[in-house]
Amino acid sequence: MSKAIKTVNAPVTEGFLLSDIRRTGSSFRKLRANRMTTKGVLSLLTVAILVFSFLMTGLPTGARSVLANSRTRRSNMSPDLERAIVSSPGGTVRVIVDTKSSSNSTAFGRLATKIGVMGGFVFRSLNHNKSMSIQIPASSVAALAADNAVKYLSLDRKTVVTGHLETTSGAADARNYGTPDTGTIDGHGIGIAILDSGVYAAHHAFNGRVVASIDFTGEGRTDDPYGHGTHVASMAAGNGHVSSGAYTGIAPLANIINVRVLDSQGRGSASNTIAGIDWCIANKDLYSIRVLNMSLGTVAVDSYVDDPLCQAVRRAYDAGLVVCAAAGNSGKDANGAKVYGSIHSPGIEPSAITVGAANTYGTDERSDDSVATYSSRGPTRGYYIDGEGVKHYDNLIKPDLIAPGNKIIEAESPNNVLVTGNPSLDAVVTANTNHKMMKMSGTSMATPVVAGAVALLFQRNPSLTPNLVKAILEYTAQPLAGLSNFEQGAGEMNLEGAARLAGLVRTDLAGLGTGDALLTDTTDPTSTIAAETFNWGGGVIQKWNFVYGSALMSQYQGIYGEGVLLADGTIVSNGVLVSDGVLLSDGVLLSDGVLLSDGVLLSAGVLLTAGVLLSDGVLLSDGVLLSDGVLLSDSILADSLPGSVAQSLAMSALGGDLTAGMSAAPDTDPIH
Repeated sequence: MSKAIKTVNAPVTEGFLLSDIRRTGSSFRKLRANRMTTKGVLSLLTVAILVFSFLMTGLPTGARSVLANSRTRRSNMSPDLERAIVSSPGGTVRVIVDTKSSSNSTAFGRLATKIGVMGGFVFRSLNHNKSMSIQIPASSVAALAADNAVKYLSLDRKTVVTGHLETTSGAADARNYGTPDTGTIDGHGIGIAILDSGVYAAHHAFNGRVVASIDFTGEGRTDDPYGHGTHVASMAAGNGHVSSGAYTGIAPLANIINVRVLDSQGRGSASNTIAGIDWCIANKDLYSIRVLNMSLGTVAVDSYVDDPLCQAVRRAYDAGLVVCAAAGNSGKDANGAKVYGSIHSPGIEPSAITVGAANTYGTDERSDDSVATYSSRGPTRGYYIDGEGVKHYDNLIKPDLIAPGNKIIEAESPNNVLVTGNPSLDAVVTANTNHKMMKMSGTSMATPVVAGAVALLFQRNPSLTPNLVKAILEYTAQPLAGLSNFEQGAGEMNLEGAARLAGLVRTDLAGLGTGDALLTDTTDPTSTIAAETFNWGGGVIQKWNFVYGSALMSQYQGIYGEGVLLADGTIVSNGVLVSDGVLLSDGVLLSDGVLLSDGVLLSAGVLLTAGVLLSDGVLLSDGVLLSDGVLLSDSILADSLPGSVAQSLAMSALGGDLTAGMSAAPDTDPIH
């Protein structure tokens, strides 16, 4: 199979002929044989519409260096900030100011003084005095944007929580892959930073492992009156103290760093979260932080290149940290129809591991697992506007993985807002305050499952790079049948396979080049969990397609190193997706689009050109999804979802899909 697979041969903003749409012969024959029904014919006709609309909105932002470097940006203000100014010209706005790289401390101080003269004030500096969170009269924003020291202004958007583990995730099997040097694979020695609503440290699921707590909400407390962060932390790192281990988290001996960025009502801001990320970077060595969990998000408006929250995540990644981010709970509308293009920020950031929610139906076996209906689907829809007024969407494949997130029972903080307002969330396990458990659902719950898994991989092999951790998790994931990459990424996380493979990776990675042997031994690319055996997907998600093949793990790939992204293995050249010969070795194969999985291998199933999905709907650039779903356009995301609709959908996701879920086990020792 050729490494350079042509999808279209038209420049981004020019027209094209139907003959320019290319497909590999085998995948086209499979499509024709399996899908030439009436619906299939309509779908094929829709391909042309989709590819055209995809091209007319431009290839994703990541292709800018090739395709958009001749364009200039129309504005250095985010679109939602511009709308806020128009809607309330006499009011004030919260803004994040990103300064130019050439600006020094003097320029930063001058800018802060200027903001004060304009009637504004600085809440806090960010990123070592390269950015700041401010409040300023709306009427003064344009003048501030014109300052030579200002690179970009974005609205300081409000963030909200995006709301049997050991066995079904494979963590129980992974425990056995320790060595005399590592000991049992339980996360000990690894720090997991939980950026959330706080952690109730006295809960017996933690037993003294909350080693640091800091508040960025201004409330001056680090406990969890809202109730979200405690549940999240226990999924990542709760122990088996309550109910004889029924609620054991993924990394039960990992240390927890409690970074409180959401207030008593579960609300926060991008600047709170950025400050928390920057603190984690500064203190990573002190607390052995290797992974950040962000079970929160805000509406994705800016391209990840401009989004300040994504920039902060990238800084953490550059510092050697793995960031796990929730995909969001906007996967369906109020009528239950599927929604595509609803990934939240910072889940749109390519360096993050973006996590969607799987519904396990409360069983350890994975054969009945599916994607939770509320789990946000790709592609990412952050964008920038060029000088001609054309929007360029990122259109990245997200999420990266899915993990159990529906009706999961874990630790409950006392008298919290969520349970007080929704008593059914209490799992009725015990009367002991320090043993209480609650049941919640959402990608917020799925994300710490992956964060805990990352901690285990680092314990098993401390030499792993963030990119290699992500690649191992994707390569060993289990693709679920009938679901596309936009819904499940590489598939459902498989910690048994990931920990086993991580233990085989060489520890002298710094001296390896592309194509060098990566593993110390071979291993069977299958896993058995709860007596069911399945194949690993064997692929790694890229920005707009995926790569696959055994060479991804048998040989070192340049995308596993530092200074690049895992998703940098394919590049755009003259409108064509090709492999990067420096970052990918021979033997690594490229897909020609998004996969509709057959549940066996990531490279099996039906491949569709230009990221098109033809099963339950086709994504169109004008905000319409044919068939049984709708795409939330950027105007709906920006204007409607932050209000009552978003709150309603988020709260309904907490209760989960109306299916069976994890069963409550009573407290076996309520006294201790």
